[in-house]
Amino acid sequence: MWRTYVLDCLLNKYTLIVAGGGLGSVLRYLVQGWGQSLTKGTFPLGTMIVNVVGCFAMGVLNMVFAERIPIRMEYRVGLTVGILGGFTTFSTFGWESFALANEGQGVRAMMNMLLTVTLGFAAVWLGFRLAQRWYGA
Repeated sequence: MWRTYVLDCLLNKYTLIVAGGGLGSVLRYLVQGWGQSLTKGTFPLGTMIVNVVGCFAMGVLNMVFAERIPIRMEYRVGLTVGILGGFTTFSTFGWESFALANEGQGVRAMMNMLLTVTLGFAAVWLGFRLAQRWYGA
């Protein structure tokens, strides 16, 4: 009985993550495309909209789940890791930085933000330059 319950919970959690991730990815594609059309491609507004909306949703959901609405862990994970993770991982970055700051660890929050953005940009640059060298351009 106990093994069946654990297996059901695990399968349910992963199924919700997969389904939510697919839904979140489609939503990201639609919202990002709509936002980008507003600037005719002159500024990455679509990506910014997705990231800000995802961060806002992550804040709302985490507060509501922690303070107001008790929800089963697999549903919480399906919504946050699945849908929001498919929509934007930036929401997780925003939440983790906020959580550090909210716990009085402002220096760590700032380090997380500075390092993530700086190293992420550097990794994109390095990956682009290496691929350019490997494949010629």
